[in-house]
Amino acid sequence: MFERLIRSRLEQARHSVLLLGPRQVGKSTLLTSLAPDLAINLAEPATHRRFLARPEQLSEILLGAGDGVRTILIDEVQKVPALLDAIQVLHDGAPKRFRFLLSGSSARKLKRGQANLLPGRIVVHALHPLVEREIGDAFRLDRALAHGTLPATWSDDEDLDRAELLRSYADIYLREEVQAEALVRDLGGYARLLDFVSAASGTIVNVNALCRAAEIQHETARRYLEILEDTLVLFRVSAWSGSDRASLVAHPKIYLFDIGVRNALLRRPLDRPLEDERGLLLEHFIGQELHRRTGTLWPEARLFHYRTKHGAEVDFVLEVGRELWGIEVKATRTVVPAMLSGLSSLADRTKRLRRQIVVALTEHRAKVGGVEVIPLREFLAELPP
Repeated sequence: MFERLIRSRLEQARHSVLLLGPRQVGKSTLLTSLAPDLAINLAEPATHRRFLARPEQLSEILLGAGDGVRTILIDEVQKVPALLDAIQVLHDGAPKRFRFLLSGSSARKLKRGQANLLPGRIVVHALHPLVEREIGDAFRLDRALAHGTLPATWSDDEDLDRAELLRSYADIYLREEVQAEALVRDLGGYARLLDFVSAASGTIVNVNALCRAAEIQHETARRYLEILEDTLVLFRVSAWSGSDRASLVAHPKIYLFDIGVRNALLRRPLDRPLEDERGLLLEHFIGQELHRRTGTLWPEARLFHYRTKHGAEVDFVLEVGRELWGIEVKATRTVVPAMLSGLSSLADRTKRLRRQIVVALTEHRAKVGGVEVIPLREFLAELPP
């Protein structure tokens, strides 16, 4: 089992928790490790049917339980959103009696079911695939760029088994299960959009261009992208606006949640990263590492990208409080001044830029002008927590 960075925070907090994340990122494993007194798994068909028919059973079971039952795990709570009403009644009736550990893989199903998300009573956290620090000494960059960092792909030592898992995830979950949940009506349009989103992952995306490529209407494309976000399969990195918005590109970058799933969807070889994609994949990897830390692990940080209409760009702009970090990612062992024009453009635009960083495949730290050149794993070691 991997030691997840968020675990100590969940252990120390006394409040109830809703842990959201895509399938197979380890939500159940993590919450089970907190030693709940009672576990209810709504992914089990019989359990799902029972609570779907009578969600009030939860109150009956818990009110009849002994004093030793205090922490309750409910897996896949989005399958029976009405249970959240029962949890509210229990919480309000005896605020210190129970602590709930809830997991879910679809914020959309909770929203569509008009679920009571218990504001003020429950804290929502996100769980992602592994970050480099959680993998530890076993981490290998080429493996991460090919297979991604889903826990199961790092628990299995066989390349063929990891590849089969990723293809299964791509084909069965993303293409079939999302459709089966009645989230998608135009299956052909959704499949085409998913292919184009996979190919565009890590790049600036104009929804109108996606519409034309997938041959679907703008509103349909917008809704499908929203589905992918709400099922936590996709995330966006917004454009940094600055003060002179007219001269900046406003479109976001989009990223699939895991590089290995992206590679499986695109039918890339899963034993190695393609050399002509190494730069894109390395940027993708750093983007995921930064995104996975914003929120619970680094609440004061927000992630953006920067690009002007004249073509100057910086891969990531990290806003930490009032300070900005400009971060470029280069799949190179040598960084030269010609690579730094985007950072110079950003520095000219704002006085809040405190760090200009190039993350590269170098062996040692260096300074090029006022820019910090940092080896990839040293950079990751600097990130909280």
